[in-house]
Amino acid sequence: MASILKLADPSELAGTWLATLNAAQDPDRLPVGASNECSIDLRPDQTFGAGAPCIAAWLGEQVTGWFPEPDGIAITGKEGSKVLFFSRQHEGLYQGMLQSGQRITFKRAGH
Repeated sequence: MASILKLADPSELAGTWLATLNAAQDPDRLPVGASNECSIDLRPDQTFGAGAPCIAAWLGEQVTGWFPEPDGIAITGKEGSKVLFFSRQHEGLYQGMLQSGQRITFKRAGH
């Protein structure tokens, strides 16, 4: 039986999220000066508040915005193109994969 995915309104995803880079077992794989955990603020206007530099350090490029997709959240770079996709695991939990193979977990703060 097919399921229909609903596109979330940006206001449903806006707020504070905890992002964790799964490099805890190998801290040498973290970019210089980067932490493996940071708080990210997704604004209702689909821009970033606090935390954008943290994600940018993991990606190795500037991030400027985000938008909902039926099955997740897309992060955009300075050219407006999608640079990272977070797949919805369940309510309040998303996961993305860097080109290096490292996983980022994106969890709604307070859950």
